[in-house]
Amino acid sequence: MAEERLARDTAPPGGRSAWLSTKPRRISEIEDAPDEARQLTHIGEFDRVMGGGVVAGSVTLIGGDPGIGKSTLLLAVLQRIAEKAGPALYVSGEESQAQIRMRAERMGVTAGELYVQSETAFEEIVDAARRLKPKAIVIDSIQTMYTSQLASAPGSVGQIRETAAALMGFAKQTATPVLLVGHVTKDGAIAGPRVLEHIVDTVLYFEGDKGHPYRILRAVKNRFGSTNEIGVFEMREDGLAEVTNPSAFFLAERPAEAAGSVVMASLEGSRPILVELQALVTPSHVGMARRMVVGVDANRVSLLLAVLEKRAGLFVSGHDIFVNVVGGIELEEPAIDLGIAAAIASSFRDKPVDPGTVLFGEVGLAGEIRAIQRPEVRVAEAAKMGFQRCLLPESNAKRMVSGGGAAASWTLELVPVRHLREVIERLA
Repeated sequence: MAEERLARDTAPPGGRSAWLSTKPRRISEIEDAPDEARQLTHIGEFDRVMGGGVVAGSVTLIGGDPGIGKSTLLLAVLQRIAEKAGPALYVSGEESQAQIRMRAERMGVTAGELYVQSETAFEEIVDAARRLKPKAIVIDSIQTMYTSQLASAPGSVGQIRETAAALMGFAKQTATPVLLVGHVTKDGAIAGPRVLEHIVDTVLYFEGDKGHPYRILRAVKNRFGSTNEIGVFEMREDGLAEVTNPSAFFLAERPAEAAGSVVMASLEGSRPILVELQALVTPSHVGMARRMVVGVDANRVSLLLAVLEKRAGLFVSGHDIFVNVVGGIELEEPAIDLGIAAAIASSFRDKPVDPGTVLFGEVGLAGEIRAIQRPEVRVAEAAKMGFQRCLLPESNAKRMVSGGGAAASWTLELVPVRHLREVIERLA
């Protein structure tokens, strides 16, 4: 419970939004909306996740762990907008202008039309924005902002809700895209009321392990594009660099002839990515075998272990099992089942998988290999990366071969499989 007292009146900070209409109209009588005016940032990975650029009048919320690179990314985005479109405004409630200048020099940000303001009062920010008329605004962070309409402290539930709603109204009225940085809790969720994520148009999460140089930008809500796309960046001394070929990036240090290591073709939105999945199976010397999983669902791994024992005859119940997706990327789609099972079987039998083999497929409780979506793009990515053989569900292989066309251009062997036992035999 939090007490909230209005300092002046009960009107919201932004007043009534001019873009709202109180008169109901037939949907057939409403004028066609103009084409979404998108501003390309020319940072390909960012534009991909946004759905093709920043939409005019949109409000985007970006969350992530402290130090992960949120401010660095948005400073680079504003630099590109300032270079291509016109003035851009970076508002920070946590750093002074001198500190931002130091970071900008390290990143090589020199755009003359990039303006910096150190301010936490919503009214002052709006006044500056109305005078400057920027093409985009970054608020770093929303938890530090406050409006004088409320007497509560910055960061409180009321302040976050009201300032976010007021910034949304300002963005819609002026067709100015606003990008908000959001702090996260120790559980990884964006701090503040849940309504904050409902107010904004787009919610992005910036993920990554500080021990690895990669960063993943992922959309969990997007009113103007898909929520399945990801952007991959590499953290360097001079800022973030795009990773245009994630498959090569994640497979760069793959060990040769190592038992328990397999390459699987995953799909993130429309982008196929080849990732290395490793498993380590060792006899357990304690009363209860340990299970440690990184990058995939632990419950899914437990299910696949049961299928391996019951359907494939691999008795792993008395062994410690560790599963890891190399590079720290997190995978969720069902197509990773076959990769997990093959890696565990390879480590259990201490037999390396042919390094020129890639695989994908969903595993059912009866041990059957089920079809997955968009196998063509996965196979094409594997062929581009130089793999010679691909194990895939039989039904997928039949449709790909019968479809003709692109089948003639594949330079790798398609190996259809129907059951988990068959997969283990072929990988032996």
